[in-house]
Amino acid sequence: MVKGLQVGIAMVLGILLGMTGISAQAIPVTHQRSTALSVGRLRSINDRAVHYVGVPRKYQHARRPHGVNRVTSSHGRRVTFATKYLLPYPGYHHQAWGNPQSMTTDNRYLYVIYCPTAWKNRGRLVRYDLRKLAANHVTPRDLQRVYVTKAKKARAIKRAIKIGPAFVTGHGQSLAYNWKEHHLYMWCDRESAPRVPTSQYGYMTQISGRRLKPTRQVRCRLKQGKFAVPGGHVLTFDHSGHAYFWSRPTAHRVYLYRGTVRAHHVKFRLTHQVLRRGPGTRVQSIAYNSRTKRLYLVADDSIANLPVRKLAGRGHLTSRDIRWNRFSSRREFEGLTFARNGRAYLLSNHNPEVMISNRQNW
Repeated sequence: MVKGLQVGIAMVLGILLGMTGISAQAIPVTHQRSTALSVGRLRSINDRAVHYVGVPRKYQHARRPHGVNRVTSSHGRRVTFATKYLLPYPGYHHQAWGNPQSMTTDNRYLYVIYCPTAWKNRGRLVRYDLRKLAANHVTPRDLQRVYVTKAKKARAIKRAIKIGPAFVTGHGQSLAYNWKEHHLYMWCDRESAPRVPTSQYGYMTQISGRRLKPTRQVRCRLKQGKFAVPGGHVLTFDHSGHAYFWSRPTAHRVYLYRGTVRAHHVKFRLTHQVLRRGPGTRVQSIAYNSRTKRLYLVADDSIANLPVRKLAGRGHLTSRDIRWNRFSSRREFEGLTFARNGRAYLLSNHNPEVMISNRQNW
């Protein structure tokens, strides 16, 4: 009788938890007591090569929603991005896959976070097997129509896609792969409105690349004295395991953060150098290129980059170190990530697609 009652209660709890979107098996959360931020003396860098690009009044949709699109830099080192994949639209079982927020790669897989606006701080992770897609000679259009066609080839493409469960993602802009530890990480920056965090705490979430769901989380406070910043909005790792994000405290200035992320502890420091000229209105992404050993700060139609080694210690960046690329696509640049060979993948919204660069050093 008691056993039956326990089972009944468990079933009711399971139903209630499912209705509220709360996982019955909550992930372990470490409440970090020590501060996760240190701040030293700052100096200003006149990164005069960079020009601030304001967000467009209205984003441009892809000119060829079912074909190959190109985005070419109009200033800076010449680089062109061309459509590699038109992402599935609609998604599996007509799910809302029209709003990808970030992506990363471990060289075998491409991971994309989808956060439908109506889901309010929730989303899901989808993994694309790049080897299988290449082996099946998948065209952009093949991938886009994979869930709305009955073509024989679609079955092989579906086997190259793994879909994770829904979970709390926050804005979802910061998915990153730690090349040293071989884990996925993401800030869970819950928002009450776009770019308005609900909490001053940072929630660093470790995500399983196999199960495509969170495995643990660290709750921390990025604060020292009177200086504080909410959990990072973007994230990347270099191949030594150092973590980076950037913020825009004023209309044009850029703060750069460097740190370490462990399973139970997070620590960042505000690097000593402040950039006078940020690349643009919205902090969209950050990426590390192991071939050039440079860090890329991404805003819409505007990408600044700088040598990562000059952020260590007290730092010794100069204005000559900083490069800038301007684009004129009026597309939303949601994410940037680099493969080991230095080729860049650019994630764009408003007809969701992944574009690839034509060069490795730019």
